[in-house]
Amino acid sequence: MNDRAALDLLIAHGRLTRTRLGELTGLSKPTASQLLARLEAAGLVRTTGSVTGRPGPSALLYEVNPGVAHVAALAVDKTGISAAVADITGTTVGGHRVEADATAEDARTRTPALVAEAVDGALRAAGLGRDALCRTVIGTPGALDPRTRRLRYAPHLPGWQARALVDELSAALGTPVVVENDVNLAAVAEQHGGSARDCADFVHFWADEGVGAAIVLGGRLLRGARGGAGEIGYMPMPGAPVVRGGPAGAPGPLAEGGLDRLVVSAAVIALARRHGIRAATAPEALAAAAAAPGAGDAVLAELAHHIATALLAVVAVVDPELIVLSGEVCLAGGDRLRALVEDEMSGLDLPRPELRLSTVEGSPILLGGLHTALAEARNTVFDTTS
Repeated sequence: MNDRAALDLLIAHGRLTRTRLGELTGLSKPTASQLLARLEAAGLVRTTGSVTGRPGPSALLYEVNPGVAHVAALAVDKTGISAAVADITGTTVGGHRVEADATAEDARTRTPALVAEAVDGALRAAGLGRDALCRTVIGTPGALDPRTRRLRYAPHLPGWQARALVDELSAALGTPVVVENDVNLAAVAEQHGGSARDCADFVHFWADEGVGAAIVLGGRLLRGARGGAGEIGYMPMPGAPVVRGGPAGAPGPLAEGGLDRLVVSAAVIALARRHGIRAATAPEALAAAAAAPGAGDAVLAELAHHIATALLAVVAVVDPELIVLSGEVCLAGGDRLRALVEDEMSGLDLPRPELRLSTVEGSPILLGGLHTALAEARNTVFDTTS
């Protein structure tokens, strides 16, 4: 217990002296010295300089040995796979992207090889080999059904539907593999270093090329019996067709109705066009709308109404303390869109959670994947009882 407490403090604070580590753990100087000697002998910590410029002998600084283990995170989309590798301290040391057509006929057989190619590229960028890796987390649209082990809600990724895929990916990489919903991973990143930091009950709303929500209650992700909690794109909405499923047991269709029809990037481009604003991307459409009184106001108001209508249904069920708006649509709409959504949600006899824009920098899916992989890796690597 003392070993793990010391390692966690070194992760959280960075370099520490023996004296400061003893103060933070409550251990005596002799016990702290014995602990550090034991961890150093195990290769888990190392000395990294000393504190100078003060009276008395200089004090050695200790840190977690960053090379003791590494983890990988991947983000999958319809055009390719992005990968990042981090050392055990959480520092990202390499990245790589593999472009791939997810609709290709050979997607099923090529998927493990493409994942391995993305991870190997990130490892090469970090100057590492496959033997350095101990955990891998993959973020995908849709969700893995824990009962069938099949990916649901993502038929636009045909190479990812096989029941044995996780085992095949683990064999290809030589590490345990977790496949997680990409919006769930973005919420993990938000909870660790973004707008939801230290918030135990929040909803992470994501509007991008797809739309989804991650629900965190009591500090833990809510996944649902089949992994589909937060698949808000399928929510029936006024003005959009209801999404109908396929045959029993078949993977659910890509949302072609409901909320997905109204707030994803393609829907925003179409909404702007109906009001006379032409743009190639959702951020461009929303930037033009912000600069165009009248038509632009109508675009933002209609988009805010759709988002608020969906969020009010979620609020009525889970009563979150906070809602974080993320994805390219929400971020491009900025604080003006956030304020319009907030106005739409006011006046009803429902709890009123705070609305914030995401503040995560970089890829929230990759960052959330690294946080998730690191949590499991540290439980194994930092276990000094065996």
